[in-house]
Amino acid sequence: MRMPSISRGRAAAYAVAVLVALAVGGRFVVPESAGRGGAEAKVVEHAALEAEELAPRKVVVHVVGAVNEPGLYTLDEGSRIDDAVRRAGGAKPKAALELVNLAAPVADGQQVVVPMRSGPAGAPATAESASGGAAGGPVHLNTATLEDLDALPGIGPVTAQKILDYRTARGAFSSVDELDAVPGIGPARLEQLKPLVQL
Repeated sequence: MRMPSISRGRAAAYAVAVLVALAVGGRFVVPESAGRGGAEAKVVEHAALEAEELAPRKVVVHVVGAVNEPGLYTLDEGSRIDDAVRRAGGAKPKAALELVNLAAPVADGQQVVVPMRSGPAGAPATAESASGGAAGGPVHLNTATLEDLDALPGIGPVTAQKILDYRTARGAFSSVDELDAVPGIGPARLEQLKPLVQL
């Protein structure tokens, strides 16, 4: 079958039409790709902002008692009491670490108290060891050991441990009346303890 012949003029017209079609189509394709590139840039920027927001927040704790370097320390949020003790140079050889919940998370503004073991005869620890107070004197709630609290009237070892747990979880007592929030200590027991304890 014989193909129809196309004149040069008609062929040129076809070529121009094809070029025009390509140019018009390009106007729609290029902006779309450019817009897609802009969207990708926004996604990358958003991911960078999320990464900044995920950076660990900081908390400040006060480590005192039987540690080598007591003081204020900045830790990542979610750190444990053990991390705070390590930052403070570690515990001293006579530290009573069994009275400290090293696994508890730290909170901003918390005071971490590491008590010192009592003497061989069961004598109260010295002031340097952050004891609860001098023999016969009031017990200091923010530095008292389990033994110091257990010696208080109506406070057995279980309630004494609850007081220590409360202090570890919430930080130093700001008032003697705060003892009422500890499980096992009611208003009547609190009134009995007020003359015997202090901050």
